[in-house]
Amino acid sequence: MVRKVGRHTTQGAHRWVTAGLSLAALCSSLHAQPATPQANPDPTADAAGTSSSSNSNNKRTNSATTPAQRPNTELKPVEIRASSDTEQRRLSTAAKIIVGREDIELYGDTSMGELLKRLPGVTVQGRAGRGGAPRMRGLGSGYTQILIDGERVPRGFSLDDLSPEEIERIEILRAPTAETGARAIAGTINIVTRGGYSKQVNTLKLGLGLENGNAAPNIAWSRNDTLDNGMVYNFSVAADHNARSNDVVNTTLTENLSEGSTVRQTEAVSSTGVRDGVHANVRLQWRGSGGDTFMLMPMVAATQNSGDRTTRITQTTTGNGIADLPYDTSTGSTDSRFHTARLAGVWTHKMDDGANLRLSANMGQSAWTNDSTRQNTSTTRGTVALSNQHSEQQDRTLSTQLKYSRTVAEDHSLVTGLELESNRRNETATQLLNGESPLSDFDGNLSASSLRTAVYVQDEWTVNPHWAAHAGLRWEGIATTGSVSTDAPNASNQSQVVTPLFHTVWRPDLASKDQVRLSLTRSYRSPNLQDLIARPSINSMFLNRGANTEVHPDRAGNAFLQPELASGIDLAFEHYVPGGGMLSANVFVRQIENLMRSQTTLETVSWADVPRWVARKQNIGNATTQGVELEAKFRLSEMFAGAPKIDVRSNLSLFRSQVQGISGPNNRLDQQPDGTANLGADYQMTSLPLKVGGNLNWTPEFTTRLSDDQTVYQSNKLVADAYALWTITPRYQLRVSVSNFAARDYTTGGSLLSTNLQGQTLRETTQTIAPSFVNLQARLEIKL
Repeated sequence: MVRKVGRHTTQGAHRWVTAGLSLAALCSSLHAQPATPQANPDPTADAAGTSSSSNSNNKRTNSATTPAQRPNTELKPVEIRASSDTEQRRLSTAAKIIVGREDIELYGDTSMGELLKRLPGVTVQGRAGRGGAPRMRGLGSGYTQILIDGERVPRGFSLDDLSPEEIERIEILRAPTAETGARAIAGTINIVTRGGYSKQVNTLKLGLGLENGNAAPNIAWSRNDTLDNGMVYNFSVAADHNARSNDVVNTTLTENLSEGSTVRQTEAVSSTGVRDGVHANVRLQWRGSGGDTFMLMPMVAATQNSGDRTTRITQTTTGNGIADLPYDTSTGSTDSRFHTARLAGVWTHKMDDGANLRLSANMGQSAWTNDSTRQNTSTTRGTVALSNQHSEQQDRTLSTQLKYSRTVAEDHSLVTGLELESNRRNETATQLLNGESPLSDFDGNLSASSLRTAVYVQDEWTVNPHWAAHAGLRWEGIATTGSVSTDAPNASNQSQVVTPLFHTVWRPDLASKDQVRLSLTRSYRSPNLQDLIARPSINSMFLNRGANTEVHPDRAGNAFLQPELASGIDLAFEHYVPGGGMLSANVFVRQIENLMRSQTTLETVSWADVPRWVARKQNIGNATTQGVELEAKFRLSEMFAGAPKIDVRSNLSLFRSQVQGISGPNNRLDQQPDGTANLGADYQMTSLPLKVGGNLNWTPEFTTRLSDDQTVYQSNKLVADAYALWTITPRYQLRVSVSNFAARDYTTGGSLLSTNLQGQTLRETTQTIAPSFVNLQARLEIKL
């Protein structure tokens, strides 16, 4: 596995390793005093219902603590909780970052994307202040595995549909383990929902946000209690409403390089959107007299989105440039609804020989409907196109996991398991264009199903106090079948992956708590159902049965996609400092085979009278990505005598990647910037019950070369956040936050070289400018 990295990659890795470890050594030399031991495991770890085998030492510490004995973590001082999170990270053999409840609620974020963007190596797409899908190490969609309570999130579910008030902690694994799954080339983000408290506590939070003149009220309530029969229950619900302006300006410049003429089209879009969402989570836990535990975790979420859109196109030309506008004005509206429900159950049985048998099952159903209308109008031709679309989709998921774990010879923590997951999707969709159906072959009931099977075994071995190792082997197979159209035979796709995984940690000096980590892993990225079997989507700029352009292609699926495979190396150095702080440097390399990327080709299609440009995912070859991730978290007074008690949090990640077969420069993986950085600080005033803090998040601009003829561009993002927390009484707190207070435009675009029917060379350059806005948030937090 290591040899497959190749000479070029290992030379690049050596440069990253040298730079990363040199900087880490410089950081650690700032403070050579040994850290004070503060082993204080997270009291909610056992109640999460998720994997904890990557930390056998921590498991043995927590196993004797029953839910009735666990203290209420919400009332603990910040210093103690931070120490607990850092201590769990230190004790874990596999590299793991743990973000506790205090850090989650610090800024009063209303979306998970805004919260996650401050974590090491995490980036989010889209304009600032709007959340977005999280990506680790700058890699695009599908490279980061997202889990909720150890289960993969259902399709269509956005983490922004989950309120941060529902979250107990966040676990980030930079390298996969056999137990958590290998579909994590970039890493895994596990969201653990709230639970595990036994003391009766009611918390009510009333918030009001303001963005660009639009009010956004939100409310959250949670309750924890223990009943007479010994059942511990935790209940939380959150609801929010917001209206937003989604205006953008799109510009397309077409240059005829053969004759020197140009055509510039500017599309000004005025758009508003309204979103309403509600999310509820319950955790019920019983502990039997024999040590068995049973837990039920129902969860429901629902969102409704609606919007209106008006578009106007203007055109200017130079030379002999001429182009037929697809339309002058366009109006449209959308209405979509999504809901998901999940019921998870976990039964844990403690055997007489000390082994544990854990059986979990998860049933879920997600459904969404979408209705949209769009009318494109020309001043000279009247109505060019009137489109009406309606779609309904439903996913049903059933999964079960059986896990057996035991300690062997006191030094080995052995875990083996079996996983089965079945997913079935039904879709009904219709599109009418000027009263007719251009996609009649694809209208009606379409269905697809997938079956995933996995078997794994892993052993965590404490060799001696200085050295621990973690080895695992996982086999996973995925079979997908489905219909591409109503009258075509079913398409099928099968893949299987064997992934060996190895992690080790070396602690040369137990007093200083310095340690070095090494991980050798194999991971993969599987195509999802939408990539394999997708109903074609007609580009909204060119709705009629005529031609479109390569810049504005239609989209469709590819049933022959194969999964990407990645061989990886991670090397890290960690230095822990007093007060729960730490300094770390992590270097990683991934070599990817069978890279999937969207490719646009001219095809003869049933929904047009002439060939159309269609974009489909294809396996295009191999790629490599590498980087260094630096992190520092400490209290300033612990590092420098006489300094104020300011908590500093900072991280810097630098990335590089190359896609083979595509000429440079910028032949990077899709959507991967050169890096990302965060610098934040918090200060608890001594004369006032007031805590203040701020954070600066930065992602540089970058250009990606998709092919020898096409590039895409994204501008830099600089997001500044600040907050103030006033403790009025022990039961009442007022939190005021400002997100994106230095609001800037978010710009994306690209360029494409092509040839027209006359054999002339054309260069098309696109640019989209989306303004962002300051977001104000005030929240009253009440403990009842």
